[in-house]
Amino acid sequence: METDRTMTLAGALRVLADVRSDQVVVTTMSAARQGMCQSKHRLDFHYVPSTMGGGFALGLGIALARPEREVLVLTGDGCLLMNLGSLVTVAVSKRQNFTGIVIDNGNFETTGGQKLVTTNSPIQLADLARAARFASVSEFDSLPAWKDGVAAALAQPGPRCIILKVATVEGDHTLKPPGPMSARIAAFQVALNS
Repeated sequence: METDRTMTLAGALRVLADVRSDQVVVTTMSAARQGMCQSKHRLDFHYVPSTMGGGFALGLGIALARPEREVLVLTGDGCLLMNLGSLVTVAVSKRQNFTGIVIDNGNFETTGGQKLVTTNSPIQLADLARAARFASVSEFDSLPAWKDGVAAALAQPGPRCIILKVATVEGDHTLKPPGPMSARIAAFQVALNS
């Protein structure tokens, strides 16, 4: 899918926030940095220690432990490439309550903007998710398409994989954790149990 990457991460997350109800939302790396700025929902878990590639596994663990809750995981394309095995693990789990949203900006944004092997390549992340046998795979490359398609994409059978082609964020890529991890885990556990 060729794209001019005009959709911003902030815009894409605002669209998701507009349709969100009571889903657990796990964010990692650059999605966490932007997510912390936009959402303070009690079921947000912004996981920002050095976790490249760990987002899908963390979200799957929550989806397995809490099958009554919908779990959305926002992770980067670089993170997914760091742990492609997570695609297969999630797909084989057949968790209906799991949605993986991959923020595809074509680079390792939080480590300095190095280009990914998938940039301008015939290898596409959506094809990898399909090959892993996700029940549903959707791709969006513009904000209007994402706004029009988000509800339908989230209503597809799970596990779902959604690829959002977004523009690269220029500037400071530093991740600043939103407080001590132990306190955030404790608050998240309380929210999950309420």
